[in-house]
Amino acid sequence: LVSKLFLQVFLVYATFTNAFCPIASKKPIRQAPVLFESKDVQNPLENEVLDTMRHIIDPDLGNDIVSLGFIKEMKIEKEVGFVGFNVELTTPACPVKEDFRLQCVESVLKLNWVNEVDVVMTSQPLKNNKDLPTGLSRVQNIIAVSSCKGGVGKSTTAVNLAYILHESGAKVGILDADVYGPSLPTMIRPDDDRVEFIGEQIKPLESSGVKLMSYGYVNEGAAIMRGPMIVQLLNQFVSLTSWGELDYLVIDMPPGTGDIQLTMCQNLNITAAVIVTTPQRLSFTDVVKGIDMFDAVNVPSIAVVENMAYYSEIDETQLVENMKKLLGDDSEHQNEKTKGLVNEVNIEKLVRKAAKMATVERTIFGEGHSRKLAEMWGIKNIIRLPIQNEIAKSGDAGTPFVVKYPMHEQTIKFRQLGESVVREVAKIRFGKSNRPAISYDEANNMIRTIEGSDGNESLIEPSDLRKACKCAACIEEFTGKPLLDPASIPNSIRPTGFAPIGNYALSVDWSDGHKSLYPYAAFVEGYKGRERRLETIKSY
Repeated sequence: LVSKLFLQVFLVYATFTNAFCPIASKKPIRQAPVLFESKDVQNPLENEVLDTMRHIIDPDLGNDIVSLGFIKEMKIEKEVGFVGFNVELTTPACPVKEDFRLQCVESVLKLNWVNEVDVVMTSQPLKNNKDLPTGLSRVQNIIAVSSCKGGVGKSTTAVNLAYILHESGAKVGILDADVYGPSLPTMIRPDDDRVEFIGEQIKPLESSGVKLMSYGYVNEGAAIMRGPMIVQLLNQFVSLTSWGELDYLVIDMPPGTGDIQLTMCQNLNITAAVIVTTPQRLSFTDVVKGIDMFDAVNVPSIAVVENMAYYSEIDETQLVENMKKLLGDDSEHQNEKTKGLVNEVNIEKLVRKAAKMATVERTIFGEGHSRKLAEMWGIKNIIRLPIQNEIAKSGDAGTPFVVKYPMHEQTIKFRQLGESVVREVAKIRFGKSNRPAISYDEANNMIRTIEGSDGNESLIEPSDLRKACKCAACIEEFTGKPLLDPASIPNSIRPTGFAPIGNYALSVDWSDGHKSLYPYAAFVEGYKGRERRLETIKSY
């Protein structure tokens, strides 16, 4: 109690003393991607071993693991046929690390003098980030989990995502940034709830190896403050927490797109954002606002979680039919062999199998907007989660769902979300951008596209691209009915400006005053010449 009171006084003091000297709102410039060091190997045996692995491609970085410099600390004992080395990945949470290990072992064993291969999977050492406050200087990636309205499952998603990343081998922390309504103290019970200090910084609490911090851990009452004071409090709270070495810090953002959210995005150099929503049209409108906000501060939105998308129930008619098939259609006249089988099998397993086969998905709020999100921004990492009683109960009981039910079907979906986050973050930090370069050739009235991956160039007529717009003014949102008359678009129309929207889409201003949004996939995917490109755009 004394330590909590001291901390509250300390935070209030720090907040007031910095109220008129806020942290600079300009977001630090993101550092250029780290280039992998390529060792110049002179040993012919090492070269021979490395050559066997040049076909192993990192699917996210688009290059082989040898050229990327992943192979480290190689040891060779030819006399006994032993080869050992480390594979140093960009993150310990790499979802394909076991595939890499197996491919390395299989490839090197093909050498006729090799009898044993020892592959150790490691990850790059954590580095200091001088652009961040002291408490965050050893944090490698910051993931914001956000929504523009409360009650959609944002905190539940943030907590379970953090524990999935921890499960995969990463060092993870969770920051509950919702000072007005902190959720973390309810959803996670720390191993020790005492607040301690490391020098002048706050030591995060922990639960099952994940570091935690929330205003609710140090103040059980409500934060009755105006917006500017909350911003200063959060700045101090974040910078004064000693997170230590973390691969991922998951931030449970407060709902909305106001001053608090913008300031945090600008000051914390957030790596990427995950948007949480529900299938209703109103929630979809808020998703658009959220993605726009993150784009305004150059934070890419890499995944969308559509929560409460459906619920599962057993179709009784189908259950009866399934039982008949499993037990025999004419149960009254079964032969003795079939009757003996029914007496021997575990009837509970039989019923469960029939019930699983008869389980159907029912929607409450409609089919959702995953297709629309993919069309507008090219966001393909869309995870649909059901209404699940156990998920809510786990959150209320202080134990994350994925920890309590590690083999549950919904835990698998949270793992899919975690894998998507890991892979997208790796692309952002280390990958070569495949985003095409798009420009306007005014002399010929053509839009010129140069693909980022291989440099292929293509030309698109502006009128064709304008006719392909699928905004709400051109396409009826729910029926897909065209609202734009193609004949109303003159051949002389031209783009007046291009603006990238995150890493996924391009905004185009037109000479007729219209604004369109196109995912980059509409410009580069499947292009096989100008005719094929026009077909792709028209079908899009």
